Amino acid sequence: MAKIKVVVVDDSALVRSILSEIINRQTDMECIGAAADPLLAREMIRNLNPDVITLDIEMPKMDGLDFLSRLMRLRPMPVVMVSTLTERGAEVTLKALELGAVDFVAKPKIGVADGIRLLADDITDKIRIAAKAHIRRSHAALSASPTGAAAHASSAPPPPAKPVTMASLGRLSTEKIIFIGASTGGTEATKDVLLNLPADCPAVVITQHMPPGFTKSYAARLDGLCRIRVKEAQDGERILPGHGYIAPGGFHLSVERSGANYIARVQDGEPVNRHKPSVEVLFHSAARVVGPNALGIMLTGMGADGAKAMKVMKDAGAYNFVQDEASCVVFGMPREAIAAGAADEVLPLSQIAPRLLERLRSTAGISINRV
Repeated sequence: MAKIKVVVVDDSALVRSILSEIINRQTDMECIGAAADPLLAREMIRNLNPDVITLDIEMPKMDGLDFLSRLMRLRPMPVVMVSTLTERGAEVTLKALELGAVDFVAKPKIGVADGIRLLADDITDKIRIAAKAHIRRSHAALSASPTGAAAHASSAPPPPAKPVTMASLGRLSTEKIIFIGASTGGTEATKDVLLNLPADCPAVVITQHMPPGFTKSYAARLDGLCRIRVKEAQDGERILPGHGYIAPGGFHLSVERSGANYIARVQDGEPVNRHKPSVEVLFHSAARVVGPNALGIMLTGMGADGAKAMKVMKDAGAYNFVQDEASCVVFGMPREAIAAGAADEVLPLSQIAPRLLERLRSTAGISINRV
């Protein structure tokens, strides 16, 4: 089997050396080039034709985001970002994912060399996933100007063709809760779903595989784009319609019943399916606590986290939507959910929110044609 060819792009000679060493220790990949800046990287990519590149965000001569924007517009390919674990680093990393990067690795602010070595398994796993990812020209990269100025601007949600609110469908029970699980490629897929939900839709509870330090920025970003309010979940808070709750990085998120209300439970614990937060934990609580009032959505991601629990949701009466292979960045978790018999509908990403709303209308006893 051919090895995965990787080009490392980082302005730090030490980081380039360590990443090259980590990659070359693997039997299934090799570092075929290391560039100190995007201009050198451009020539390496043209001459060496790598399968994956790792890209530092803060670079000399050309900003990493500007380079990524040009790359995804002109020659889309799998990119794993190497970002700094800071608030600004989190915001820029999210923009990189919007521009088309497959995933990211957060390097520590201090002790970088030792920190990167400790992340060796994570880095190489993400390179393997990226090598198999479905890469497309992102809308954000296509809309960016040649100077890259637009790469730093947040895109606003597209206005609906006509006002769509759950009130226009009749009053729905606040018992309904939407549960979303996602991993690689999921930050943008989740955004796509949430952008198309009305301000007064049922509550949405989300587990996206993401490390500590990034989920707060991710929630804030979604809150600025979506009609619903989106926040990082807090332990014990009431789960309300018209709100989205993101599992904090490094903690499991589940739901519990407290009298007439649902509340969020944010807890530490051992990783489940190697993940914390884990979709399995969230979906099991959906089956146990919400039952037939739950609607499940499984989006793009590597592995099988949440697949078995989604089948438990279905057995408890939930109705489940699963993203199809063609629209996934990585068809891992959705494939396993389908194989487990958990899916009621398998849909392209663009159809999930519309079908979800149709399902809510139909279960409310309202004719879709009236809307």
